[in-house]
Amino acid sequence: MTTTGSGSTYDPPADPDRGAAPAAASARAAAHGHGPPRTDRRVVLVTGASSGIGAATARRFAAGGWQLLLSGRDRRRLEETASGTSAVLLPADLAAPDGARLLAEAALRATGRIDVLVAGAGIGWAGPFLTMPHTDIDRVLFLDLNATLHLVREVLPAMVAAGRGRVVLVGSVAGAVGVREEAVYSAAKAGLAAFAEALRQELRGTGVGVSLVVPGPVETGFFARRGRPYHRTRPRPTSPGRVASAVWDAVSRARDDTYVPTWLTLPGRVRALSPHLYRRLLDRFG
Repeated sequence: MTTTGSGSTYDPPADPDRGAAPAAASARAAAHGHGPPRTDRRVVLVTGASSGIGAATARRFAAGGWQLLLSGRDRRRLEETASGTSAVLLPADLAAPDGARLLAEAALRATGRIDVLVAGAGIGWAGPFLTMPHTDIDRVLFLDLNATLHLVREVLPAMVAAGRGRVVLVGSVAGAVGVREEAVYSAAKAGLAAFAEALRQELRGTGVGVSLVVPGPVETGFFARRGRPYHRTRPRPTSPGRVASAVWDAVSRARDDTYVPTWLTLPGRVRALSPHLYRRLLDRFG
């Protein structure tokens, strides 16, 4: 089975003609001062806000009184997420060569500040690695890892200059344990985890923190869109709202690492203490 699909926090545009060019034009317009006025409220930029975890996270921060900057490729779904809020919509294609830079510029010009970045955009792929097309290897790695790193690189200087801020990376339990027939997705999420730890050390003393939120399976359209439904009995899928609450808690309490549910920390501990036992369990249940 070699199918591709979008991740739980990233949706392709309903109309394929509404792709990178309109997104880039929208970002450029905001970057040149045509966006909403700056705000004194705390500002959160959420990528992958079209649905799933991203949409739930946006609603949680809106309830907390934050100014929202919402990004994704599907404007219609972004409008649904933003309904009832004063959110600024920044449709963007992070797969485009300048996607991260244009989005960061548009966000900073729109509100003058970014207090929190929640980087949740990504895609999934299911199937044996031996049958995975090279183009899909590149696509998963770029959207799930490279694009996030580029966006963080664009946003961080303003945070460091302000002496405050937080980067929240949405990982996956696949990056902690390695899931069969999700080898590249697991590699990308493991890369995010290593990046979070390294960046956290580099930013010590700057006032800017890094949080890694690691959910297990989540009740979204992620599995349907990638072409393979979730069939395991354990762990049971959790709700996007529960993950959004974990993101909110990580920001509110300046948490470094958060697992949803919390028992998902156990596989990593078993792996560290007894690699042989870990692999036996993985062969049986993984």
